[in-house]
Amino acid sequence: MALDLARGLALFAMATYHFSWDLELFGYLDPGTTGHGWLKLYARLIAGSFLCLAGISLALADSAGLRPQAFLKRLAMIAGAAGLITLVTFYATPESFIFFGILHAIALSSVIGLAFLPLPGVIAIAAGAMCLALPQFYRDDMFNTLWLYWVGLHSIPPRSNDFVPLMPWLGPFLVGLGLSKLAIKHGLAARLASIETGGSVFSRLTQFCGRHSLAFYLLHQPVLLALIWTFAQVAPPAPADPVRGFINECRSGCAVQTESGFCQRFCSCVTDELLSKGLFEAVVAGSVTSETDSRIPAIANQCTATAQQ
Repeated sequence: MALDLARGLALFAMATYHFSWDLELFGYLDPGTTGHGWLKLYARLIAGSFLCLAGISLALADSAGLRPQAFLKRLAMIAGAAGLITLVTFYATPESFIFFGILHAIALSSVIGLAFLPLPGVIAIAAGAMCLALPQFYRDDMFNTLWLYWVGLHSIPPRSNDFVPLMPWLGPFLVGLGLSKLAIKHGLAARLASIETGGSVFSRLTQFCGRHSLAFYLLHQPVLLALIWTFAQVAPPAPADPVRGFINECRSGCAVQTESGFCQRFCSCVTDELLSKGLFEAVVAGSVTSETDSRIPAIANQCTATAQQ
């Protein structure tokens, strides 16, 4: 089935991104490498594809006669897996645990998507476009709390290893749902479903993974981590460059709210100032912060002005 093939390809893409994230975790890539540049864009495209495919799946299930029992069973599995990931990451990485990741987003979007099933596809697409645009025009400090971060309208991003808030990520889901409804209405979905996906080993494997996407999602990271850990015992990574790592992490955090050109100038300026004043090592170690040393916010303000020129 074409949908299984598409879902399987998205899973493989996700695994390649997580592999790069794991390489960074073990020190084979500089800190912050996966948080900016093309890898950050790659991660967003993958997340968008998953949510879009989830929206398509819901519309197709509705066209075939949505069975409440089957829907609730699937929803419970996704929500349960999301809760498990939150629990595991809370104990493994409490400073950046996953409290609203891709599975949380798919579960909540699936519930919201039910309201759009009786409506024309163009309405779902328009609502999806509004969800994508809203965070670009409106954010508020009131959302800067663990209990409201999931909405996606925060002004300060939270620290999490996987953060997929409702806004803007409900957007791809609704767009996928709306496009699927239009395709069904005009007979395009039936023609796409009749396309042969091929009988190659790769095609069959991809479709198999697509049909068991939740199991693949839960199992692939432990497997990747085990493989990289084993490799690290034989060929440990070279010592990381702290300056390069600091700049990458700075750019990753900055790029959440500001364009990349500004972030590159700002982070390079901050690094140079910290090095020239002999503060770099203390800041990296955490013994000097903006609360304990007034020079840190002064450097940030100076570099903000410099980067804006």
